[in-house]
Amino acid sequence: MIPIDRRSALRAGAGAAVAGALATGCTDSAPATPTGSASGPPRGSDPGSPPGPSAGSSIGSGRPAARTAPQPRRFPGQGAEITHGPRDRARVALTFHGQGDPATATAVLGEAERAGARITVLAVGGWLDEHPTLARRILDGGHDLGNHTLHHIDISELDEAAAYAEITGCAQRLHRLTGSIGSWFRPSRTQHATPLILRLARKAGYPHVLSYDVDSLDFTSPGAAAVTRTVTGQIRNGSVVSLHFGYADTVAALPALLDALERRGLRAVTTTELLT
Repeated sequence: MIPIDRRSALRAGAGAAVAGALATGCTDSAPATPTGSASGPPRGSDPGSPPGPSAGSSIGSGRPAARTAPQPRRFPGQGAEITHGPRDRARVALTFHGQGDPATATAVLGEAERAGARITVLAVGGWLDEHPTLARRILDGGHDLGNHTLHHIDISELDEAAAYAEITGCAQRLHRLTGSIGSWFRPSRTQHATPLILRLARKAGYPHVLSYDVDSLDFTSPGAAAVTRTVTGQIRNGSVVSLHFGYADTVAALPALLDALERRGLRAVTTTELLT
């Protein structure tokens, strides 16, 4: 982590990024506008055919990146849904729902990297269609990249075939861009996965579904100070924090939030590192 006395300069940089960012990102409380059509089994079809993508399968079209991204992995001792990491280590995972204005996303990545932090991005498939270069940008920064469904609709309200298509559709985009279906899957518009979603995620190649134990509520646009207060008031060893790329408040909150973590001796790491 960089020294705290350099963070005032970073706040100025974050403010400039915020000025150009649009608050058009992913939330878990309002419907999203679908982009494109779902890939995978059509609604009403047999959800068992065709089989879903696996970590080692070759899916999608186009040439995968020469440097293959990390694959999903099983963490012994963890359940099907993970809400936090070990409580006996001073590490936390800041996880970001990947959608919204790319300038805001890039600002978040830059702010985290200047502070020596690593984050986890759960990307929406339609967003990757619109901004394909961001997948490699995330990985090149040393961050985790995962799946947050294809269209970011309420996956808990879908039938089996449609829910599976949401998972595999995003997995296909990730595989096409990076050579991997992503390290993690997080369901859209819900904190916790239903038994059906847990089963479908496992079938698609994700041994675990990633939840969280701290909700920043940044998607309500409460202001940067409120985002920082909400997170610091709840975070502790092993916490997984839910944040979003698409909100200027999130970028503006990051310097103070990272300062607070450093003062408390908490290191921001990828979810994979948190659990390893």
